[in-house]
Amino acid sequence: MSTAPGHTKPKRTDGAPVSRLQGLAPVLSSNTRVLVLGSFPGAASLRAQQYYGHPQNHFWKILGALWAQPLTGMSYEDRLAVLCERGLGVWDVYGACEREGSLDADILNAELNDFSVVRWRCPQLEAIAHNGGESFRHARHTERLGVPVYKLPSTSPANASWSFDRKLEAWAEVLRRHGVAA
Repeated sequence: MSTAPGHTKPKRTDGAPVSRLQGLAPVLSSNTRVLVLGSFPGAASLRAQQYYGHPQNHFWKILGALWAQPLTGMSYEDRLAVLCERGLGVWDVYGACEREGSLDADILNAELNDFSVVRWRCPQLEAIAHNGGESFRHARHTERLGVPVYKLPSTSPANASWSFDRKLEAWAEVLRRHGVAA
């Protein structure tokens, strides 16, 4: 277990210790060509047990625009089926951590996921796309998979400096390059 460098211990206002959080299982298939790696699910995603579960997160909206499908109106299970069908996988760099709230800056004692499982579960893997800067800080680990590694702008609502259209353009470029978007 390692602490995310540069992160200080999150403090609760009531003085209680911050609890250890467990991430979500990977969404991978033998069809996965591009794996999107976030940092760690936010509080809304953990409550819902869904990747990108915050209603203001642009992840599902971006993919829906690229694939011309109403993903935000579908059930979560149907969205995951579309991801797998299209060759996109989803996971996070951290499998567990301590954090109060949802900000990456508050992550403490983060435990990296074991990316070695990706190679055998995704024989068609062509690329890794890190969703935001915190995830990309671990590119040295994902580069070991021997495929191109990209840093994409975070789809998080906390990334307000990028407009939706600007995020969409950046995501489209990488996903098109690997045949995951038209």
